[in-house]
Amino acid sequence: MTRDNTDTSERTGRSVRPRRKSSYFPPQHGAWAFLTLPLALGATVSTWDPLLALLAIAWIAAYPMSYAAFGLMRAKRSQRFRAPFFTWAAIALIPAVLLVIARPWLLWVGLAYALLLTVNLHYARHNDERALVNDGVFILECAGMVAVTWAVAAGTRTWTPPGITAVPVHVWILVIVCALVLLSSTLHVKSLIRERHNRRYAIASRAFAIASLLASIALGAWWGWPNGAWFTMPFTALAVRAFLVPRRQLRPGAIGVIELVCFLLVVAAAALAST
Repeated sequence: MTRDNTDTSERTGRSVRPRRKSSYFPPQHGAWAFLTLPLALGATVSTWDPLLALLAIAWIAAYPMSYAAFGLMRAKRSQRFRAPFFTWAAIALIPAVLLVIARPWLLWVGLAYALLLTVNLHYARHNDERALVNDGVFILECAGMVAVTWAVAAGTRTWTPPGITAVPVHVWILVIVCALVLLSSTLHVKSLIRERHNRRYAIASRAFAIASLLASIALGAWWGWPNGAWFTMPFTALAVRAFLVPRRQLRPGAIGVIELVCFLLVVAAAALAST
């Protein structure tokens, strides 16, 4: 992370212009890890299929595309978002079309995600993308992608998506694991950065981390022992970091690295549990 502009000008004696935000990439850097986690978790319980690569491209590209779309609708200088929108739309379009041809039922999934996206749009129009409710909707979108990943690999070329009862229990467990991890990360990071002066967020972050650890034991039992015991490993790490990570003088980049390590532990636990 770069230093504050004021600090830089004091040290150099020169005025420094603030860096212009990229129109191609959203400023929420942690969102990329949020987008990748459900794909990785879904892959641990899926058989390999080339469609998963197409799904990953379309899913990842949809995020900066939506960011550019929101910019076109609400930014004062909206024209700077035009090229990024069409660039990301072009990247997402081909794999999305191929996916729909192979799995027509993905049209209904796309419709459901479009409805959820209207909630994100509401908060974007009010410049309140960091609202906890908006974060919750994004977490719901990401957690659902675990089941979508499995369904794309296991599904058939029909207009009807796999029924709830057709989805293996292990997939639903990973959906819950993904939601717990992402919500825990959201509360923790907020308590360290944007809400670092709000003690309630620190309390909520720690309480949720402990509750998630207890939930991981139940999820492990639901998964089946002994393999299910692996899920306690990442949730123990999440609980420890909620209490031990210093709440001051820690750069956002360092916070992000810690969260990324925890995410990798979650994927490792899912992979080990699936063996």
